[in-house]
Amino acid sequence: MARTLMRFTGVGGQGVLLAGEIFAAAKIKTGGFGLKTATYTSQVRGGPTVVDITLDDEEIFYPYANDGEINFMLSVAQKSYDLFKNGVSDGGTIVIDPNLVKSTEEDRKKWNLVEIPIITIAKDEVGNVITQSVIALAIANTYTKAIDKETLREVMLSKVPAKVHDVNNKAFDLGEKYALEAISKN
Repeated sequence: MARTLMRFTGVGGQGVLLAGEIFAAAKIKTGGFGLKTATYTSQVRGGPTVVDITLDDEEIFYPYANDGEINFMLSVAQKSYDLFKNGVSDGGTIVIDPNLVKSTEEDRKKWNLVEIPIITIAKDEVGNVITQSVIALAIANTYTKAIDKETLREVMLSKVPAKVHDVNNKAFDLGEKYALEAISKN
């Protein structure tokens, strides 16, 4: 597998850090190398947050993605989208929650923009807004095919209490379902 570079953006408290941690741990579990680097403001909750995730079969010597190297980005906050979208390569895929992020016509020409209402799915279909990071995790993996999905699910479940395994499994399955629907429309 070639190197996969992903970016999750949001605001502090939305779980983007956890999603990055899960991807990195799952890649390491498969015998590869995985790193997450995070940037967030001193506000922590509510401040712009970005997590870059690097996954590779070879050792990773430089943990940061250069602008234009990111293959896939997922964003659930306008201010973070605006701050960090330019790191995505031309033609790369950006998944946005259309209720929280608005793209420009210029953005749509530069990137493959996909709208999936992540927060609405978490609230209305899963019944727990906190599962938005698991939905995002499944969407990202469906697009990038970075990790065997059952390995990713297993690592995700190891990071959450057993009492919420059912809702997190539901969130994972819904994230994959919505991503596959979006892919089939393109």
